Amino acid sequence: MPPAEPLVTDTIQEPVEVQAPEQQRELCLCESYARATERAALAAARWLGRSNDESAESEAADAMRKALDNFHIQGRIVIGSADEESPLHVGEEIGGGGRQVDLAVDPLEGRGVVARGGNGAMSMIAVGEPGSLLNLPDMYMRKMAVGPRARGAIDLLKPMSQNIAAIAEAFGRRPADVTTIVLDRPRHHDLIEEIRAAGARIKLIQDGDVTASISAAIRGTNDHLAVGIGGTRQAVMSAAALRCLGGELQAQLWPTSRREIEQAVAAGIEDTARVFTTEELAAGDVIVVATGVSNGDLLRGVRFLADSARTHSLVMCTRCNWVRFVDGIHFFVRERREEVRLLGQ
Repeated sequence: MPPAEPLVTDTIQEPVEVQAPEQQRELCLCESYARATERAALAAARWLGRSNDESAESEAADAMRKALDNFHIQGRIVIGSADEESPLHVGEEIGGGGRQVDLAVDPLEGRGVVARGGNGAMSMIAVGEPGSLLNLPDMYMRKMAVGPRARGAIDLLKPMSQNIAAIAEAFGRRPADVTTIVLDRPRHHDLIEEIRAAGARIKLIQDGDVTASISAAIRGTNDHLAVGIGGTRQAVMSAAALRCLGGELQAQLWPTSRREIEQAVAAGIEDTARVFTTEELAAGDVIVVATGVSNGDLLRGVRFLADSARTHSLVMCTRCNWVRFVDGIHFFVRERREEVRLLGQ
């Protein structure tokens, strides 16, 4: 009987290195952007209920800028503050050098909410490849946002009754069981009456246009549709978020003066009645990160403890193809005393 083959030999085979494509070998920074929104949320949350929205937004912007300056990116802010004194104004170059990206930033989405001590404020960043985030003139847009279940069922040009009926059918429920989120503004008086006539429920919010769109796209919030007239920058950021969530957003410019029509034409938009799709507003791979400032249906707000604070963030990335909820604990001193607790405990 021949001797058995040895199980171990003196010859060690070196592993073969597989060369991945450049886009696969490059590390995605999507999770790192939570550091910027967390810093902004921590700064803004100190002003909750203090009736000073300017200071809340200013300190949030400073904190976000300091965090982004340490990132290995060559970033350009395409959606941000119109105030040239702001550290996050449109056109500002940001980052420590590296991959070129376009940034849409809102260090405090819902500044009025924070001033009043209300719910649903958050800090937010959207990141895309250069030229991927549509640069629209600063004006109003009509918007309608839904999640994956109702994607393809809505049409911004159709009456609200037809849209609500289509959404109800997509969810397999009655129109009376559909919840619609609308900003509580005088300009929405007729819209609200249309929704009521269609038989749907209405959730009126004071601020938080982007938050409403995200909430409508995530199951468990009991929200199904976000609709109304808001800003162009909120439309682009909402579209980026819905790209990650598999939802749909349709938007149409809503100029209120001849001057705004001329601005649209100057921006290359000949047809101001054109309906923009989700992919037109935010193309290519996108990253969207949001951190709660005050408690909401989607994210928990900042909770301050003796020598630490807790944050709750949402990280979404089309390139990595994931959606993550991140619970963060931030210690203010190196020699900490507090213990780490599970979320909700």
